[in-house]
This record gives sequence, structure tokens and C-alpha cells, in this order.
Amino acid sequence: MSRATALLVRTATAVALAAATAGCSGATTSGSGSAAYTVTPTSPPAKGALTSLTWSLYAEPYTLDYALAYDYPPNTVLANVCEQLLRVTPELKIEPGLAVKYANPDPKTWVYTLRPGVTFHDGTTMTADDVVASLTRHMDPATGSPWGSAFKNVASITASGPLEVTIKLNRPDVLLNELLAASPGTVESAAFLKKAGKEYGGPKGKVNCTGPYALDGWAQGESVTLKKYPKYWDASLVPKNDTVTFTFIEDPAARTSAFLSGTSDGGYMVPSSSIAQLRGTTKGKLYFGPNTAAADLSVLDLKGPLGDLKVRRALSMALDRKNIVKAAAGGVGIPAKAPTARGAWALVPDKTEAYFAALPEPVYDVAAAKKLIEEAGATGRTVTLATSTLAPEISVVANAVQAAGKEIGLDVRLKSVAPEAYSSIFVDPTARAGLDLVVTNGYDNTPDPLEFYQYLRTGDFGNYGNWSNAEYDAAFDRANAEPDPARRADLTAELMKIAVRELPVIPLYEAPYSVFLGSRVTGAPTGIAQLYYPWAATIGAAQS
Repeated sequence: MSRATALLVRTATAVALAAATAGCSGATTSGSGSAAYTVTPTSPPAKGALTSLTWSLYAEPYTLDYALAYDYPPNTVLANVCEQLLRVTPELKIEPGLAVKYANPDPKTWVYTLRPGVTFHDGTTMTADDVVASLTRHMDPATGSPWGSAFKNVASITASGPLEVTIKLNRPDVLLNELLAASPGTVESAAFLKKAGKEYGGPKGKVNCTGPYALDGWAQGESVTLKKYPKYWDASLVPKNDTVTFTFIEDPAARTSAFLSGTSDGGYMVPSSSIAQLRGTTKGKLYFGPNTAAADLSVLDLKGPLGDLKVRRALSMALDRKNIVKAAAGGVGIPAKAPTARGAWALVPDKTEAYFAALPEPVYDVAAAKKLIEEAGATGRTVTLATSTLAPEISVVANAVQAAGKEIGLDVRLKSVAPEAYSSIFVDPTARAGLDLVVTNGYDNTPDPLEFYQYLRTGDFGNYGNWSNAEYDAAFDRANAEPDPARRADLTAELMKIAVRELPVIPLYEAPYSVFLGSRVTGAPTGIAQLYYPWAATIGAAQS
């Protein structure tokens, strides 16, 4: 994630427009006609408590280990169980979390003052030693954390007091601080980590964090159950329901039926193929929220045909993005001009439109694209694209890319990947063997767009195609050393221009985040902040 996050799988429910992610509490309406939609950060507040809540995930989490959680399903569960030093709000703002404050006394030092009296779910009290153990675990190669690269500039992490942690850097790194509001900043009991060993985060090892819910059970293939933690520290987020049960429904039609029948009270990232149906039902309401993601094509192999910029440009020019939005996102969205969506720029929303206005409009020109393929000597060359039944929009985009390739002389072949293996493409380099392209969601876990562009830096974990550009790397280092958000955004805009010019990632479209709430419930945050915000705690009864 964050990876620029993490580039993940679900391309349909991508990301909101800049005005929407500016936050506030007001709504923003976008689009026109039947595709018009309103973006708000939250649904109406709950009017009462519930005994239980049943929530639908589009896939079973592959882990509940915070250090390995790099996709929507595990983070959707963990957001209610584990917490970070900092917190991202539904309005996409960063605020104190398990750290009550932090200081940056010099460019290479960050000091975090921890919140006193916070307890883990086993009743033990959180200390600085727990924070050190939790964060340094990402840096241990044996952990295999996809978040390890976030700590690339860290010289040391130490307990400088019972409730104080100091991070020393080898070079300035503003992003690291911001990412402590995401998985890199999660705090787990050091004693529990040691006791659980290799079973940690699995159905047998469980987890022991500080959130409003504790993990009660994980029946593989069936459900994950959470129970309300009675000693939770944040009085403003005391859960309004006692238990939360997550069910796993991979088939989009079956998932939609669960929403309409009430078998599931709700779910994030609804199937794009069901948007029209869910917008029209009286069985609940579909909400659109702020998002930091854009649907992209990530280049996985730069040694093949796509190693030639002319071929990447040609494929981009051959894509009819307006029709892709209609087919893959239910018409709710816009063509993407960059691999980051406008919603990823929530750090400085007032400057977003100017940044994007400076970018070229996506060109749809099949004839010119075919000519580029001929100039590159790539006519008839084979490009392999991963596809999956994990989400309907993945197949829609894959078919569109295949058809576009045929029109310009590229032989785009689709390789079907099982739903449970699709996420492996983003965390296991060996899973990318034989693939040239994959459909991704390029999203930020924080409101800073620099987070996404970190993952295109040479050698970064999220740089799936091992793209390398010296100009880009130098520009990134300048941005990551800039503490002023406005100036950092200006520098990040330069990174965006290079990425658009060089196309290591081919932008497709932006769409808002989505959540369906059945008639009996309300109160959920609607946007992508749900990946780290304890969203289930705010859901309650729609009627008093």
C-alpha cells in the first residue's frame, strides 16, 4: 500500500476527485446524468447500538499480520483491531494516534511521545519497547515485510523513555513519519510477537493489538469474528456494536445478493457490475467516498516489448478510457491523466487542479499508436497481461487492453490468475514471472501523493517492473527532504510529470470509493481511510 502505495487489485472502486478528498464535511457532486454521484467522507451518524454486524469482504485475508498486510481485505479487518502511532481520519487528515505528539528536532530525527494508559487486548500496558519491536520488525528480512522499504533511511529506532521513541535517520525522510499512520506504524505487543512466533497473524496465532475490537476467531474459508474491547482508550470511538463478523464472498453476483437480502449488512468496494442495481435498491444505500487510488496498468517486465517507451505510449494511446470507465466502473469515474488520482493530493487540495491541468490529456488515437508500434519494430510482439475473476473490472480492463493491442499490432495475451494468487503478484517477485502487465489500483495510505511516487524509485519494493530513472530518483530525494507540505507538493508534481512522460505505469481511470450499507445500519466512513481508521466502531443502528 502505499506503496504508492501498494498497488492493489480492485480497480473498480478507485478514487475520488480532488475537491471531494479535500475533506471537510460537505458533499461534492461529480459526473452528469445517471452517472452523477456525490462524494462524502461519512454516511449519516448512527442513532443507536447494535448487538452484531455482518460485513462482506470480496476475498478472505491472506494474513492478519500487520507487517504483511498489503491489500484491502486484511487491512479492512485490521483497521478495527490494530492501531498506528498516527491516524488517518475519514477526511484524509493525519492526527495523533497511539502517539499523542511528535517532534522533528532536526532533519534526521523524529521523536514520538506515546499515549499513556493504552492497553493491549490481553490487558497489558503499551510501552516504548512494544513500539520499537513492532517497527523494527519491518526491517528484519526474515519478516518479509512489503513495508520494509519505508524504513530504508532508518539508522536506529530506540526507546528513549518509557513512553518515548526516537527514530534516527541516515538522511531526511518526511514520508516515514506520515507512513506511521499506516501499517508501518502499527503497534503490537512485543511479548505477544515473541510468543506467537511464526503463527502470528494466522488463524492459530492471532493478534494482540490496542484497537476498539479484539480478534475473536478466524475460521478459514468461512469468517473472521471480532469482539468489542471493553478497555479501549478512545472514548470517541467506543464501538456501537458488540461483534463484527466478516464473510468472504468472491463472486460479485453472490456478494450483491448478500447485500440485497440482508445477509451482509454492508461492504466496501462493491462490485462495479452492480453499481446501477445497488444505487436503485430500497434495501439499503450505496455511498461514494474519498479515494486516493487510480486504476492503472503496471509494467512488470521492461526487458520485453514494453521496455521501449514507444510501445508503452502506443498502448496508452490505443485505450478508449471513456468506454473503460463505463464498462469497468459503472460510468462512475473519469479517465486518469496520471498514475495517482486527484484524491491522492489531499495534503494540498487547493493546488491539485493546477497540477493536473499542467499534464497532457490522455490521447485516444489508434492510428498514431499503430504507427509507434511499427516504428518500434514491435508489430506482432507478444505482451502477457494478468487477469482474474477476483473483480469484474479486472476482466473488463484486461479485455479492453487485449482488443486495443490487436488494433495496433500487439499480441496481448491474457493469463488467468486465481483470485487468491492475484495479490501475490504485488508481494512476491516470483509471481510476476512471465507477465508483462497487471491491472492495479495505485493508492496512497496517507494524504501525501509523494507516498505513491516513492514506489517508482529505483529498488523500491513497490517498483514491480524494476524501472530506474536517475532524474526521477534525485527528484524524489529532494521532495522527501522537504518538510513544508506545499513545497513538497510542488516537488511531487515534478515526479508526476516524469512518470506521465516515461509511463512505468499506464494510467487508466479514477473512480470514487464505495460502500453499501443495508437499511438497518449507518455511520460508516465512506472512503479509503477505512483501511486504517476503526470504521466498524462508528457503525450502528439506522433507527433509534
